[in-house]
Amino acid sequence: MTGTAIAHALNRGLRDALAADNKVLLLGEDIGRLGGVFRVTAELQKDFGESRVVDAPLGEAGIVGSAIGLAMAGYRPVCEIQFDGFTFPAMNQIVTQLAKYRHRSGGLVSLPVVIRIPVGGGIGAIEHHGESPEAYFAHTAGLRVLSPSTAQDAYDLIGQAVRCDDPVVFLEPKRSYWRKGELDTAAQPSAMDSARVVRRGGDLTLVAYGALVPIALEAAEALAEEGRDVEVVDLRSLSPVDDETVVESVRRTGRLVIAHEASRTAGLGGELAARVQAAAFYSLEAPIVRVTGHDTPYPAARLEADWLPNLDRILEGCDESYAH
Repeated sequence: MTGTAIAHALNRGLRDALAADNKVLLLGEDIGRLGGVFRVTAELQKDFGESRVVDAPLGEAGIVGSAIGLAMAGYRPVCEIQFDGFTFPAMNQIVTQLAKYRHRSGGLVSLPVVIRIPVGGGIGAIEHHGESPEAYFAHTAGLRVLSPSTAQDAYDLIGQAVRCDDPVVFLEPKRSYWRKGELDTAAQPSAMDSARVVRRGGDLTLVAYGALVPIALEAAEALAEEGRDVEVVDLRSLSPVDDETVVESVRRTGRLVIAHEASRTAGLGGELAARVQAAAFYSLEAPIVRVTGHDTPYPAARLEADWLPNLDRILEGCDESYAH
């Protein structure tokens, strides 16, 4: 497939942000000379210098804490957490400081910090390298949470995140880094907090985000061969979530299936289902179905294919909805 890889689109977005504003800087483990584990920041230290692209010590609490101090001093820091499971040493800084400072200061002080986190499974990694922690952040008032599924969204959303005065947790599905798509750096981006209908349909709404969006599209194409017309919605923003787009879709289709990699209990799918049920109850022709990861710790690499939602499981979820 021709086009631009998501990792390269992110690199271009970060490069453009660094070039546009000398208050933007990057910090994280191995992001400089190495260019990051996934090479998202490749060549940026060479081109912008060690004071703008900073190789940080191995300490996530220190990385986020330093970013908070830099933001207070007028900078716009972008942190990279090397893997999703390494985020938790910094949760105190994220939840008790970063998310709350604007509220605590009565709106006088904003902290324009972006925290980039590679998330999810699908790469055969070891323990602590396949987490889906989005619910923690979406539950934390004061944080914006974004997750791109295409090269265009990766470029647009990282630029919008850097320019945003709110703290942003930017979740990058690691198994999608080398998925390619079209990229127009001059295009007018959609609103940062908006969902997008990526496939129109009339009899079922299938909602996904991140790495599951292309799989949701595969499911819709497979069901089309059976005469079923599935609409696919990419959330893009997980907090705030654009439930209006989902509700509008469900009012037309009458059915809703929500897919995400994270475990089911207290996952984002449950919150979205509750909102849709409250707003479009009389439009629903079937119970809302969730297709998710299991309520267990993330498994060893050899078992992840059975743990992650896949095409078959999403098709089964759609069949369950159609059965009513």
